[in-house]
Amino acid sequence: MPACANPRHGGNLLPLYPAATTASKRTAYPHKPILMASPAHGRTLAVVGATGLVGQAIIRGLAARKFPVKTLLPVASARSKGMTVEFKGQDIPVLTLEEALERKPDLVLLSAGGDVSLQWAKAFTEIGATVVDNSSAWRMDPDVPLVVPEVNADAIEDRHRLIANPNCSTIQLVMVLKPLHDRFLIRRAIVSTYQSVTGTGQAGIDQLNQERDGASANRIYPHPIDRNCLPHCDVFLENDFTKEEMKLHHETKKILGDAQVEVSATAVRVPVVGGHSESVYLEMERPFSVPDVREALQLMPGLIIQDDPMANVYPMPVKAADKDEVFVGRIRRDLSFEQGLHMWIVSDNLRKGAATNAIQIAEFLQRSGRFRK
Repeated sequence: MPACANPRHGGNLLPLYPAATTASKRTAYPHKPILMASPAHGRTLAVVGATGLVGQAIIRGLAARKFPVKTLLPVASARSKGMTVEFKGQDIPVLTLEEALERKPDLVLLSAGGDVSLQWAKAFTEIGATVVDNSSAWRMDPDVPLVVPEVNADAIEDRHRLIANPNCSTIQLVMVLKPLHDRFLIRRAIVSTYQSVTGTGQAGIDQLNQERDGASANRIYPHPIDRNCLPHCDVFLENDFTKEEMKLHHETKKILGDAQVEVSATAVRVPVVGGHSESVYLEMERPFSVPDVREALQLMPGLIIQDDPMANVYPMPVKAADKDEVFVGRIRRDLSFEQGLHMWIVSDNLRKGAATNAIQIAEFLQRSGRFRK
């Protein structure tokens, strides 16, 4: 299937985006976890894909951020029947999708792949649930908001029952691009990603560990990943870019609300488990200074500047692991083009790149009165 294409859309057509703005409004979103009502006043919440890496991170995050859950419904495929997941000291049996639908949850955090989402997301919305989907199935649907809460929470309207969680690499990218675009108007971005094996799930971790142990590896990648870099994330398309690279291209435009922001990417899988890294080159329309760039980035919630290279301070996945923030450093003007800027961006792809962002969307919905009855 072409990159980011929904079966409801034809081929690789670029979807419609909101009109470009020079200073898009930003909905204020606090970085710290929101302390809400007690669990007695919480919601019935289903986590689909509860036994996977992202699903497990979601369940841990719900507890850590004190999201008001009255009843948790961990959901997985039929082969996980009989398993349990731990939540706040309790072992909770895993349900099938059919069983979860019968329980009529208020909120569904869905992280079980595009095929499951296409089959089940609308089934949950039709019974009144709100669905936050972590797959690529609905991201480019013009009727489905694609949301990073610090960037564009205002894209969510009362009528939206299905909300898409962006691609992990896109989330950390737009967290940095948003404040710079508002102030300096980004016109071009060239991105090289260095992506953790955790982005491929447990199978990617297993291949890396097996190869490091000298064991016969069950390959999820077409080549060895230990002591190697693969310029190959997801499938190759007819334009010679991968689907992962085209996600960055399309999703960035939609989230920023500006189809004139051009993004080209090369996505590389690396033998790392702590998070994704990105080398980013930007060309901006308005004049800027590096101090102005730092000032804009410092005002962005959820973004931390780590940029003292003389003291060996810069973002690294080993330091970003198990954290919810996005880290940016190596900030410098291009040597050959006055309007060019280079940066290095790192974030834990299982946390802010997936689970935390989904929970933040749920927190925003809660604060907005979505579940008030």
